[in-house]
Amino acid sequence: MSTPAQRLAAVRQRIADAARAAGRDPAGVALLAVSKTWPADDVRALAALGQTAFGENRAQELTAKAAELADLPLEWHFVGQLQRNKAAAVARTGAVVHSLDRAPLARALSRAGEERGTPVGVFVQVDLGGAAGELAERGGVAPEDVAALADEVAELPGLRLRGLMAVAPRGEEPGPAFARLAELAARLRADHPGADGLSAGMSGDLEEAIAAGATLVRVGTALFGSRPLTSPRVTPVTGAPPGAPEEVV
Repeated sequence: MSTPAQRLAAVRQRIADAARAAGRDPAGVALLAVSKTWPADDVRALAALGQTAFGENRAQELTAKAAELADLPLEWHFVGQLQRNKAAAVARTGAVVHSLDRAPLARALSRAGEERGTPVGVFVQVDLGGAAGELAERGGVAPEDVAALADEVAELPGLRLRGLMAVAPRGEEPGPAFARLAELAARLRADHPGADGLSAGMSGDLEEAIAAGATLVRVGTALFGSRPLTSPRVTPVTGAPPGAPEEVV
């Protein structure tokens, strides 16, 4: 069985190879280790190997891990659907939010950013289509509504617009979907030059995402595997409906 060090090295090599194949500098693609449902000890194991950016998809799990690992210089990201009443808790961890897809949530996060004294970094999540029910499960704003939401985010004092985020539709080739995302990202940068981030690509499609210009890939399975690295898998935090499918990140 592979070790955490071997898995991390393999993912980093995939990122470097994909970037070079696309004519890009590998340094321009960041790795976000998605540690959702995995114990803090497993985060600590990867952190000891030099991985510092981690993503969670439940507010309760994020706040608990951030507190338990407060002794480490980690960068936290929130990649799941976020309720307005959890915005302040997520903001207090310092996490970058990848799943902003509606104005009321933007306003709640902005208030939280103002209260903490520093803007909350956010990505506008885009719905790239897919089977019925995916939007409700994953979230995301329709492509035609991206510009309006981005404009509102840019005006809110407690937010910093980082760019766009999306998940490729299930059951489809990811390349065309990421190409559509790249077009939206180019339009966004034209209107908001500072919003040059593109959060896209997971364990199974990071190469296609990097070819389309992703600046950050969100990887879980390829790093943590389907079983725990060192600790029993934690019970999922409440918030997902029973039997809801897990995203392979």
